[in-house]
Amino acid sequence: MKIKDISKVDRPREKLIKYGANKLNNAELLAIILGKGVKGKNVIEVARSLLRKFPEEKFAEIQLTDLKNFKGIGITKACQIIAFIELGKRILKGKKSRFIVLPKEIWEEMKDVRSGKKEYCYIFYLDVRNQIVRKELISVGTLNASLIHPREVFEPAVRISAAQIILSHNHPSGDSSPSDEDIKLTERLIEAGEILGIEVIDHVIVSEKGFTSMKEKALM
Repeated sequence: MKIKDISKVDRPREKLIKYGANKLNNAELLAIILGKGVKGKNVIEVARSLLRKFPEEKFAEIQLTDLKNFKGIGITKACQIIAFIELGKRILKGKKSRFIVLPKEIWEEMKDVRSGKKEYCYIFYLDVRNQIVRKELISVGTLNASLIHPREVFEPAVRISAAQIILSHNHPSGDSSPSDEDIKLTERLIEAGEILGIEVIDHVIVSEKGFTSMKEKALM
């Protein structure tokens, strides 16, 4: 099947434009880099063949010599692949993955606002390995369940394919005990998360003196 015979909505480039790169599988991403296929194989088939020969755990170690004799990969495409791999290595070099496991780690992540005079509410978006994908400020001021809509919380989660979230905010009073509003907001977000399949795994309330995990206190 030629790439033009594939439904437009299923073509890699069109899928990326419409849904974002994180919705494409590895073969589709590689197909965009390759650009086009060869006689008898469309670009997605060439990409799949390459990934079968060099699976994910070996792909980053591919050398130019490995690609020279691969059917469908000429010198130009081989150079493109090697260049993309090298660029990725350079960008990620020295980057440390941040894994959130304990409420104390959330407290440490909130160090800039722990002594704030206003309430700053953040959402930590995590993947399935409890690794931070993104941290986003969603509210400044008194925390109120009626003022924070689940849409504001979960729209980024859906967009970046987060598997779970942690809610955290500071108490300017210095007392990290959850208020009634804190509990109501948490319950509302848990209900919304259940519908979307995105788990709310904790709500950590912080102050300069310490923190309270609603999960540890069995309040959620």
